[in-house]
Amino acid sequence: MKKACWMVSMVLMLLVLPVFGQAAVVGVTDTEVWVGITTPLSGPAALWGATGQGAKAWADYINDQGGVHGRKIKVILKDDGYNPARAMANLTEMKGKVFAVVALLGTAVVNACKDFFYDNKIPLVDAYGDIRIWAKYPKEKLKYVFVSYPDYEDEAEFLATYAITKMGAKKLAVFYQNDDYGKMGLKGVQNIISKNPGKAQLAAAVPYEVTERALGTHALKMKESGAEVVFLYTTMSHAALILKEMAKVDYRPKVMTSFPMADPIMYATAGELWEGVYPAGAGQVGVLGEPAMDRVADILKKYEPSIKGKEYLAVFGAVSMMTFVEGLKNAGKNLTQESLIQGLEKIKNWKPEGIGAGITFSPTRHHGMNASRLLHAEKGKHVPISDYVIHKSYF
Repeated sequence: MKKACWMVSMVLMLLVLPVFGQAAVVGVTDTEVWVGITTPLSGPAALWGATGQGAKAWADYINDQGGVHGRKIKVILKDDGYNPARAMANLTEMKGKVFAVVALLGTAVVNACKDFFYDNKIPLVDAYGDIRIWAKYPKEKLKYVFVSYPDYEDEAEFLATYAITKMGAKKLAVFYQNDDYGKMGLKGVQNIISKNPGKAQLAAAVPYEVTERALGTHALKMKESGAEVVFLYTTMSHAALILKEMAKVDYRPKVMTSFPMADPIMYATAGELWEGVYPAGAGQVGVLGEPAMDRVADILKKYEPSIKGKEYLAVFGAVSMMTFVEGLKNAGKNLTQESLIQGLEKIKNWKPEGIGAGITFSPTRHHGMNASRLLHAEKGKHVPISDYVIHKSYF
């Protein structure tokens, strides 16, 4: 009798173990997987918040297709105002609720929050900030981090090389945000000047604080430098502000910008002053006007109409959610942090929905994409004028 009871107990335990095992994975049930996004929906970088909205919209679209392995993707979207402390508070609130975090935005935010993911065993799929934060990070702690994002210094070298060799510029100036994002842009320009002795000089390096709005003196400094090309490593709003101040003092150099200004919404923020600007384009996305980009943008607008006019940024964020979804598909139905990591590491030469230059992860490579191309602002659109240039991956 005792033996029979023992056998029954063992059978019951085996039956319930899978249920308890799955329930132990935070943010995962048989029908749902929870994802967290903290992004600037307000503040000086509010336009960039469209990335988070685009990511959520793509999750909603996937849910209408049935989800992934029977699970719907539930998104917790929070505003951090581009403030590292608020972003960290948001992540802390999400702890114990979400399975993964997608589309973390801002170099200062990424730097402040970098330990959160390893410490809490929460996968991070895409961080929009200085790639070298992760390159300097202990390798054993990179297990939970997967990023497809250009390196600012590599990008600035790409832009400066074009300015010197194709535009014939002799005097260069950099207007940059006074943080690691802006300083890396400055460093990239300096690197190329050093590699091309006698061909060009850094006529001015003008920093600003993210809280500043009055930029008249900054514009004057660059005008007085005589720079023929000005590089902008700024927020979208500060790019528009400095162009307006430069116009007031009749200073009209050629302007090249980092890829965060690659959304044509810059025409709405800077007006006609944006015509003729040369933004960099990021390798993981294309440009509006390309069929694959337009198709995705149309889908996103159905789920989040407020992104109209910010489609490029929305697709940028959607690509991050696509990456997470691809990882889920590869992970299989038994979803754990380990199976997601293995699923992401199977991604190779993958173009999400046919977009971009291709993303590759592996067990030894978690920086899936580092590529740039040059765009030109023409009649309300950003037109590619170069092929993708693939830079090295950093981790």
